[in-house]
Amino acid sequence: MGGSVAVEKHYVEVIADTDVDGNMTPVAIVWDDGRRYNIERVTESCPASSLKTGGKGMRYTIRLGGRFKYLFYEGPRWFVEARVPQNV
Repeated sequence: MGGSVAVEKHYVEVIADTDVDGNMTPVAIVWDDGRRYNIERVTESCPASSLKTGGKGMRYTIRLGGRFKYLFYEGPRWFVEARVPQNV
């Protein structure tokens, strides 16, 4: 029985700081089950599209658990590119 992995948008709760000019800096991601992951560092933010899942907005390159990931703000919601097992 084989399987493959697909990537899809997974909308998440994000805790972010907002400055007086309206610039947002994400500081933590809260997963569906309530687990909170603190963002260690934001290395870049720029307007961009998710090439894996579609949609566009602001893409934040973040360090989370020692790894670099993308976090997208597609106003008014945030999403990550989540790997989802697929049965073949």
